[in-house]
Amino acid sequence: MPKYKIVLSIIIITSLVILSACSTGEPTEPPLDLPQAETPDSPKAADEPGAASGEVVITFDYESISGWASNQFAVWIEDTNGNLLKTLYATRWTANGGWRTRPESIPLWAAQSGLADMPQFEVDAVAGATPRTGSQSYTWDLSGADGGDIPLGEYKFVVEGTLRWNNHIIYSGIIAVGDEPVTAAANAEFIFEASANGEALSADSPEISMIGAVTANYFPAR
Repeated sequence: MPKYKIVLSIIIITSLVILSACSTGEPTEPPLDLPQAETPDSPKAADEPGAASGEVVITFDYESISGWASNQFAVWIEDTNGNLLKTLYATRWTANGGWRTRPESIPLWAAQSGLADMPQFEVDAVAGATPRTGSQSYTWDLSGADGGDIPLGEYKFVVEGTLRWNNHIIYSGIIAVGDEPVTAAANAEFIFEASANGEALSADSPEISMIGAVTANYFPAR
């Protein structure tokens, strides 16, 4: 057989062997160990505050004052922008219409809460009888105005009291809602103002003892 025919036969046989190996899935040589392409890390989500859980309990001393145009108060929660989130309590006389005949009765709460447009079922949910003298306690379940969860952060608690006619006391403080229990004391602001119905009170007036020692305690859920 001529030499070129022998070479051609070898090439053909070799090709058939290669094709046969490929058809049976057997590699003709070990696979190359190629480096894997690096994919960029997915961007991290921005840190967002989680939903708060637990409760905030507001306590204070209350002393019933004798006479007219006193013993009215409200307790509520605001965000740090001054928006009312939740009313925890308001004396029933004012909430159920007394604010119309005596607009000087807890006026800050009446304005902040939108009392003039509040449906009766919402009034009924927060209004309560004026308590007897003694320690008072009101609990915030950490829900917002719509009943939904609120984020971790700082919140303002407020207690407003009508001492006598145009004379008021407003306690306010900031409570941090986070991972650990916290206690915060409120600061008092007195508003002494005379009116056609009564004179201005002073720091020596017995009415200023109506509300005192306002404190908020945050208890996180466990």
